Amino acid sequence: MESKLIILRGNSGSGKTTIAKSLQNHLGRGTLLVSQDVVRRDMLKVHDRDGNLSIDLIRQIVEYGKDKCEFVIVEGILNKRSYGEMLMDLIQFFNQEAYTYYFDLSFEETVLRHNTRSKKMEFGEDSLRTWWNPNDYLGVEEETLFTNDMLQNDVLKQILNQLQK
Repeated sequence: MESKLIILRGNSGSGKTTIAKSLQNHLGRGTLLVSQDVVRRDMLKVHDRDGNLSIDLIRQIVEYGKDKCEFVIVEGILNKRSYGEMLMDLIQFFNQEAYTYYFDLSFEETVLRHNTRSKKMEFGEDSLRTWWNPNDYLGVEEETLFTNDMLQNDVLKQILNQLQK
């Protein structure tokens, strides 16, 4: 089985997790979804710092999915400084069968989207501003950028169309 890696990255509140879950539901059984928040916060309870334990565990889980799952989705903020090398290694590991997406939204749009989530009670605009890391592109050749004007359904359709090529 030739597995495909799907990488969804962007700032907090940009819609990555929503798209990742919709994508997993659409692609069906056996689609592996690896969420940075689940691994880092729920499984390991570590802070998002350079060299944190979640980096290696995310890599190991994603590698596990290769040749076992048709699609492996990894999603999260996954900033380039801390996670970039691991993500580039995974792209190579999947023999370049990788689709890379970055949610390139304005801060204002991110705040609007965040305020529609249940997590809005956990943290607010001040925290989002502290974590804000614009233009954190991975810099791979086929990296697709999603912008403010793209609705959730448009993003999902675009990814699905690219996976069919």
